Order: sequence, then C-alpha cells, then structure tokens
Amino acid sequence: MNQKKGTSCIIDIPAHTVSQPIGEFFSASIKANLLVDISYSDVRRMENRDGRREIERYLGIQRPLKKNRIKEIRNYILHDRNATFPTSIILAIDEKCAEYDPDKGVLRIYPYEPDHAEGENVSIPYHKIAKVLDGQHRIAGFFGGDMNTRSFDFDRDFDINVAIFIGIDLPEQAKIFATVNLAQTKVSKSLVYDLEDLARKRNPFKTCHHVAVALDANEDSPLHARIKRLGVATPGRNHEPLTQASFVDSLVRFISDDPSRDRNNILDGKKLQDLDLQKYPFNGLFKDGEKGDLKIYQIICNYFLAVKEIWPNAWEQKQRTGNLLPKSNAFKALMRYLKNDVYLDIVGDDIGAVPTVTQFKQKFSHLALTDQDFTTKNFSPGSGGESRFYKVLKGELQSSDLYQ
Repeated sequence: MNQKKGTSCIIDIPAHTVSQPIGEFFSASIKANLLVDISYSDVRRMENRDGRREIERYLGIQRPLKKNRIKEIRNYILHDRNATFPTSIILAIDEKCAEYDPDKGVLRIYPYEPDHAEGENVSIPYHKIAKVLDGQHRIAGFFGGDMNTRSFDFDRDFDINVAIFIGIDLPEQAKIFATVNLAQTKVSKSLVYDLEDLARKRNPFKTCHHVAVALDANEDSPLHARIKRLGVATPGRNHEPLTQASFVDSLVRFISDDPSRDRNNILDGKKLQDLDLQKYPFNGLFKDGEKGDLKIYQIICNYFLAVKEIWPNAWEQKQRTGNLLPKSNAFKALMRYLKNDVYLDIVGDDIGAVPTVTQFKQKFSHLALTDQDFTTKNFSPGSGGESRFYKVLKGELQSSDLYQ
C-alpha cells in the first residue's frame, strides 16, 4: 500500500508486545509534547452529528472534558516537583499508521495519505494518528485543554507511559473504553489522605491525618473508634459514622488556604506565608510543629467532648440510619460552627489557646435541640441536612421551627 510518510513525520518508539486475553498490544513511553501532537480525543470534538466521538455514540454516553479537572492536573504537573503519572494512557492507532520491527523492538508510527487509486480511503493526518481511549484529561493538562491551538508550554522532561492498540475496530475500542472508564473502582479519598502519613516532611494534610488517627485511637477521645480510616469499615468495628476524608477536609481549612501549595513549599524548603488567623485560626499552631499539633488535637477533642455531653444519647446511638449527629454531615456543620462562630469568640486575641470543655458547652447554651431532634425528618442526609444543622447552631433557625 502506497502512503506518503515524510521522514520528519515518522516516529520510532522503543516498545514491546504485551499479551493478554483481549489480545496483543504495545507498551511504550512517549514524550509528553509528542503525545500531545499526535493524539486526539474529546478535547478536539470529532466532527459528527451530535458532537460526540464514535465510542460515546456506540455506548450511548457522553463524557465532556471537565475544565476543573484539567486545571487541577495542569497545576499538578507545572508545580509539583514530584509529579508522576505511572499508569498508562491508552491509545488506538490505525494499522495503516504503524509497523513493528520485532528484531529491533521498535514501533514505527506515521501519518497516512492514500493514493488516489485507493478510492474512499481517507487520510490520517499527523495530529490524528492516535485516538485516546483513556487519559484525555491528563493529556489536556499539558497544554491547558485547547486542542485547536495546541499551545504546549511545558518545559519539564516528562515521559508518558502508553498502551497502544493497533488496528482494533470500534467495538473493541468501546470494550476497552467501557472496561477502563465505566467499571473501574475509584480510589477512596480517605485512602489518599491516609497515604499522606508516608510524606517525608510535615504538611497540613499530614497534620490533619495524625490528629484524626490520634482521636480515633485514644480511648478517652469522643471520636474513639468512630473514624473510618481508609474509606471502608475497619475489621472488628461495626460503628464508624465519620470518614477520615470528611475529618481531614474539615480540619485542614483551619490551617491553610492552599494546603497543596504549603506541602510543596515545605518540600522545597521555602518559608510558609503568613495567613490571616481570623480566617485560618490553626495556621500558627501548625507552624509551631508537634507542640502546635498537640494543641489542635486538644481543641478538637474538647470541642467534641462538649458535643457528646450536650447530646449523649444521640452521640452514642449506633443505628445506621435516622440519626444525624454521629455522621459526617453533622461533623462538617459542627466544624464550620467551630471555625466561624465559636473558637475565635472564646479565645479573642489569644489565638492558639485551648478552650475547656465547659467553655465550648457554653457556646451551645442557646439551643433547645434535644437528642430526639436528630432525625432524617428534621435533617435530611447529605449537604441539605448539614446546612440546616449549621443554621440551627448559628441561631438562624430555631429548633421549634424544625417541626413546622
């Protein structure tokens, strides 16, 4: 078959074959800028009648690129000095654009231009050599998501692992797409936070993780054995109403406006910027090191001891449904109340001080809320119940109004 493939457009990639039940494919590594140049996916929006690419029409789905996700990935690869994508991006390449030399272990790929004699065969330009079956957000992160301009301004050396399927038809592409994107199990956010414990240096996430672990482990803590550490139930426990992700997400807001930035600055040996303690009251404690972490632990412990003493029956109830208080949405509302309305009002200018349980209990004295009020009828599951509970705590909604 005659084809035009100028030498400047030929790409030789060291690769090896991988045999799996689905068949053979190639495993290789490609420079990020090269992968951007030859690939296409959702971000280019293939021309068709309803704006979806072939696989999406085949499966009857639509998966538009998420701009926030692209922004997060771009920020990660630009600013995290330890950035990594160890898992493979999956590509499909037409057999007319590839040939493999098993003796050299080299996969040669190139654009395709048919002879006029080949009838209806269409050309495959350089920027459409590889169809992305999985990984379009990662690729888009290297150029900001604008596939039309393909402005590649990333100057770090970055190789991308790829799995390349040659000559597979649309049903096979769809099968791979569905297996990877529709059937895979998402990684628990709680597990991600738990892995922060392996970080070499302290950072806001690690501090919050350690406080969560300490409160969960200490038998005198009001949160003893109540925190689901890895997003799944801990063996031997039957009552873990609070996830570690909810705990860390709530507490880290007391410390930093950008905990990922602080983590990277600490790794780079840079001084952390001073934040407004009225907005981030535990920032100074975090900077004090382990001594400050201990105070953060004690503040949270005393605060929830107060909550436990005010509503002891609701706090100790272990049924899975029908009781807001032990759950993550109630915890989030209580943490908002602590940050916005309670802590600074108690300590005044002495930010970093540890209020007593009695002092915390006084901040709930205006409430007529009883143990029996924490029902799903009064506080629906999810963010709605959280918001409603927070309004009650602030006095914007009276407990008597719950039944109206």
